[in-house]
Amino acid sequence: MKAIKKNLTEEEYLYLDFSHQTKGCIFPLHTSVTLFLLSYCDCKIFKICLVVTKEVSTDSLLLRDDLIQDVEIQIISRQELPPIVQNCCLPAVVERSDNFCRAGLAVVLRHIIQKSYEADPLKKELLELLGFKKTCLKACAEVSQWTRLCELTIPLAIENFLRESFDQPPTIPVEILQLEKKLSEPVRVHNDDKLRRQKLKQQKADGAGPPLTKGKAKSKVHTQETSEELDSASKSLELKVAFSKLTVQEEPAITNREPSHIRKAKASDLPPLEHVFAEGLYFTLADIVLLPCIHHFLVIICKKFSEKLVEFPLLTSWYQRIQEVPRVKTAASKCGIQFLHLPELLTTSNEQHPNLSEVPGVEEQNDPLFIGGPRPTMAKLMENGIEVMFSPHPCPTWTLDWNVLPAAVSPKEGKMSSDRALRKQQQLNNLVYVVTNQAKPGDRIVDFCSGGGHVGIVLAHMLPSCQVTLIENKELSLIRAKKRSNELGLNNIWFIQANMEYFTGMFNIGVALHACGVATDMVIEHCIKTRASFVTCPCCYGFIQNTSKFNFPKSEQFKKTLSYKEHMILCRFADQTAAQLPPQRRLIGKQCMCLVDLDRARAAEECGYSVQVISMEPESCSPKNNMIVGIPI
Repeated sequence: MKAIKKNLTEEEYLYLDFSHQTKGCIFPLHTSVTLFLLSYCDCKIFKICLVVTKEVSTDSLLLRDDLIQDVEIQIISRQELPPIVQNCCLPAVVERSDNFCRAGLAVVLRHIIQKSYEADPLKKELLELLGFKKTCLKACAEVSQWTRLCELTIPLAIENFLRESFDQPPTIPVEILQLEKKLSEPVRVHNDDKLRRQKLKQQKADGAGPPLTKGKAKSKVHTQETSEELDSASKSLELKVAFSKLTVQEEPAITNREPSHIRKAKASDLPPLEHVFAEGLYFTLADIVLLPCIHHFLVIICKKFSEKLVEFPLLTSWYQRIQEVPRVKTAASKCGIQFLHLPELLTTSNEQHPNLSEVPGVEEQNDPLFIGGPRPTMAKLMENGIEVMFSPHPCPTWTLDWNVLPAAVSPKEGKMSSDRALRKQQQLNNLVYVVTNQAKPGDRIVDFCSGGGHVGIVLAHMLPSCQVTLIENKELSLIRAKKRSNELGLNNIWFIQANMEYFTGMFNIGVALHACGVATDMVIEHCIKTRASFVTCPCCYGFIQNTSKFNFPKSEQFKKTLSYKEHMILCRFADQTAAQLPPQRRLIGKQCMCLVDLDRARAAEECGYSVQVISMEPESCSPKNNMIVGIPI
């Protein structure tokens, strides 16, 4: 199929990166994953554009017929992207207004599913891809290690793996080992206890049969014979539950009243549920994302190092089982994926990869048990010359004239109570004063974690000569912000639904009001990388913890004084500033807030910034009333 070129004049465009193609794959893998989902959903509502690198000629490029069937593709250069998309990592989707963009793999894939369902509401099974409560891969990769594994690290690791020469046996990517370990963990679902008791009842009746992970699943869910097989006692409860849902049948009945010995069984004595698919019992978007990546990994392993297959019994079992999901083989075939016929593996889940025990878990939890209160930690800091210290507020009495501003500018338009709206106005007075005194005509201002746009909309209205961009992961919040912006007729504002990491544009000032936990640290880091000023108001100090990007304490001064655990004590008590708490306890909380933010300030100063920690006025505007203001020197 030869790609065609035409004017971009229609409604919603899907932009995908294109670096190169091989048999059965378009790179980067994010593009292959997106095309696979489009094929699985039979989605034709997007205008698809492949965005080529400088090394590829848009005029001479021929796409392989075996890679994309029944899909019309446009080939464009990066210079032809709409301006808002040029500020984002791909994949990205833009509506025809060109000021609302969705960027990043998980956000775009979730949008494709939603739009496919809206186009054909009879396809209710598509919404099931979003999982229980529709949260599959919704948590951003910066805070969810599972989203990060699926969305970022596994695709990147497989791409790097495929670039190797393979003159000698390869080193298996640690991300593959993490996934194998994830598949070995017990499954937790919303009706976990009932299912486990049903499984215990089945085991008592039939005797403990072969585990789900032993060998490959042989169910053919799209045939009548298979349905009968799934109903047989020899099949595990997990398979019955999973595949009955895929075949639009009733799930196996779970009686309300179990036999006495089943009811009285202790939770610790109940058998664990085993993985059928990546996230547990049900086929979800995570499986869609992983399939093209794992397929290309297994192609290399099977061709050159087939003896290594026994090291991944759970992964290979998952790979074979996923082929039995309705429409998966058809969708894969249209994308050039020819499934492998793997040998039946007799290795059970107890025989793991020799290095599996050394692999860090996908979700690591910090020790929640803190010994002692904050006073010893604060005393230790004072002994080393670090004290609670706020910079003076530059203009504590300044306020916007909310009575003369258009109604859509006010946070009251964000559907909140009058008391809360008043406090939000007071918070905005503080941030808007600092930003408007820094901003110059032509500056680009980014409102990170923008929520419903309270900060960004005020700034766009007050600074018409500046370009304001709102970045938010929650779609509904951003849609509400866009509605308010439309009422005001603002033409200097962009809306980007994406995780922070996917915004790559240059800007002059970064703002964040109540960015949760480490999100504040991510905002500051983003600003430092761009050498932009920042005005942040932190929140949820108790959620601060070490991540793949940050280790606490952050500054050298604090690292020399406090351990990680001691810093976490400060973070925990920094959240105890609510108005209903006793005054002395609130005071300690405020002091802990200041110390945590002083660590952030010192770390920014080490990167060449002048930083102040300021208390917002009036302090009653919020229990989390600190501002960290940084200007590059």
